[in-house]
Amino acid sequence: MARINQPVSRRSVLLASAAAAGTAVLAGCSNAEEGTGSAAAASDKTYKIGVLQLTEHTALDAANTGFVAAVEDSGIDCDIEQQNAQNDQSACQTIAQTLVNDGCDLILAIGTPAAQAVAGATSDIPIVGTAITDFAASGLVDDNDAPGGNLTGTSDMNPVADQIDLLQQLLPDAKNVALLYCTAESNSVIQVEMAEAELDKLGIGHERVTVSSSNEIQQVVESMVGTYDAVYCPTDNTIAAGMTTVAMVANENDLPTICGEVGMVENGGLASVSINYEELGRRAGEMAVQILTEGADPAEMAIVTMSADECDLVYNQETADMLGIDVSALAAEGGEDVSA
Repeated sequence: MARINQPVSRRSVLLASAAAAGTAVLAGCSNAEEGTGSAAAASDKTYKIGVLQLTEHTALDAANTGFVAAVEDSGIDCDIEQQNAQNDQSACQTIAQTLVNDGCDLILAIGTPAAQAVAGATSDIPIVGTAITDFAASGLVDDNDAPGGNLTGTSDMNPVADQIDLLQQLLPDAKNVALLYCTAESNSVIQVEMAEAELDKLGIGHERVTVSSSNEIQQVVESMVGTYDAVYCPTDNTIAAGMTTVAMVANENDLPTICGEVGMVENGGLASVSINYEELGRRAGEMAVQILTEGADPAEMAIVTMSADECDLVYNQETADMLGIDVSALAAEGGEDVSA
C-alpha cells in the first residue's frame, strides 16, 4: 500500500487535481496484483520514501504528482513522507537531515536547492532529483551521463532557444528585454546565460533584473516599467511561486512576460514552450522504482532529459487580450490556451 504521510507543520505538495482524486493516490499500492510493473511481485518489503520539495508552485507540484503516480503504478508497498521547505534553504537542510535520520530507503528531491541539501546530508541513501536544470553544473553529479554517486534524476532543462524565438515572434518590436530571476538559484543563472546568447544572436538588448527573495518581487517588477519592452522568466522557483504578483504588475503596465513553464503562464504570463512537469516527475518515479526493486545504481543512471518536441506550446488568451497582443498564430500552430 502506498501511504502518503503529510507533516502537520508543512502542507502536502500534491497538485489540486491529485488531491481531488486523493482516494486513488492514497490507495495507490493497496494490492500487489494491481501493480502494472514487475516490482509488485519482486519483493514483499515496505519501502520508505522521503520527499523534499523546495516550495509550492504549479511545476514542482506537478512533478511531485507524477512521481507519486509512477510509484503507485509500480505496485510496490511503500510509505511516502512528504515535506515542503517553503523556499527556505535552512529548512531544506533540516528536513534533509531528518529524512536521512529516519532511515529512508530513497529520497526524492524536487528542485535544485532541495537536491543540494539532501546530497549534503547523505552519500549512502539513493537520491532521485527532479525539476533540476543541470545536475552537473549545480555540483550534484560528476557528469550528467555518468553521475558517479548516489544521486540521479530528471532534468527540466528548458528549450530556451525556442522560448526566445517565441518572444521575437509575439513581440517583433521588442528592443530591450529584462531577464528576471532570483540570485539564490543556480539553475536560473544557467538558463539566463542561454537566453542572453540567443538574444545576442537576434540583436535584442537585454539586462539581468534580480530579486534575492519573494518579498522583493513586486518592487522589482514595478521598477522595470517604462525601461523594458518584455520580460523573460526562466524556471526560477522564487519567481514561479510569485508569478501572480509578477503578472499583476507587468500586465497592468503593458509589459509582456515570456515564461519558462506552463504554470507561470496559467498565473498570468503571456506564453511559453513548456516542459510537462508531471511527466518529468513520472520518469523520476520510474527511476526510483528501478533503484528500489531492481538494484539499479544511481551512479550509472544517466540524467534523463525531455526533448524539445516533447514540450508544449501554451499561451494565456486573457493576458494577450489585456496586452493587445495577437496570439492567433499560436492557436494555429496547435498551442493551448491555458487561461482560467
